[in-house]
Amino acid sequence: MEGLSVIVITKDEERNIRDCLESVRWASELVVVDAGSTDKTVEIARTFTKKVYERPWVGYGESKNFALLQCAFEWVLWLDADERVSPRLRADIIASIKGNDRAVAAYSMPRMAFFLGKWIQHAGWYPARVTRLFRKNAGKFTTAKVHEQLVVNGTALELAGDIYHLTDPDLKHYFTKFNKYTTLAAEDAARSGKRASLLDLLLRPFWSFVKMYFVERGFLDGLHGFILCLVSSFYVFVKYAKIWEHHHKGSEKGSNS
Repeated sequence: MEGLSVIVITKDEERNIRDCLESVRWASELVVVDAGSTDKTVEIARTFTKKVYERPWVGYGESKNFALLQCAFEWVLWLDADERVSPRLRADIIASIKGNDRAVAAYSMPRMAFFLGKWIQHAGWYPARVTRLFRKNAGKFTTAKVHEQLVVNGTALELAGDIYHLTDPDLKHYFTKFNKYTTLAAEDAARSGKRASLLDLLLRPFWSFVKMYFVERGFLDGLHGFILCLVSSFYVFVKYAKIWEHHHKGSEKGSNS
């Protein structure tokens, strides 16, 4: 279809990238920005598009802003390599772009995650709307090291079709990301002046579990839901422990200088 660019940021995603790009092969163009993959990610991506850019890693937000500059079309859809566009979402996107309502700057859609072999329906993970489709001149990414955000200037409407997120096939994969993301999140928090107290370490993980498991009904996802809520609360604990560690080490350096 005319009028849609898709951007994907990659590093060592040979397991995911083919299915991701296949799900959006119908778009006007595909733009892939790779941060030094050592597997076949780039080779596979080039079978779908000539617009594959290899460059040093500068962070998620900066990489996506670079990808935006390479887009030739007015509408942009951004995906992670472990995400897929469902058939229903494809139809919604095509209809929305063809409608070309000038008052609309962006669209959000629900994202359904596949965790340890199960589609998660609760625990705050679904519908978990994300804004992914936007006019290029109306959107820009923040430069946080992790969990960067798309900032849209204008009205955003909702689409019904799902993005499928094949997030964690096993716990080994989960905890590999876990260590990386908690470190990056703690660095961002510490840089903004945030500190961690004993109450943060005690109460925030506890409330995270209660909220996800009981308030957001994660228990309805069975044992998968329990594991998800528990490891998510542990994520919160480790992030705040790393924030504390960051300032503790800084204080030690200051006292020793």
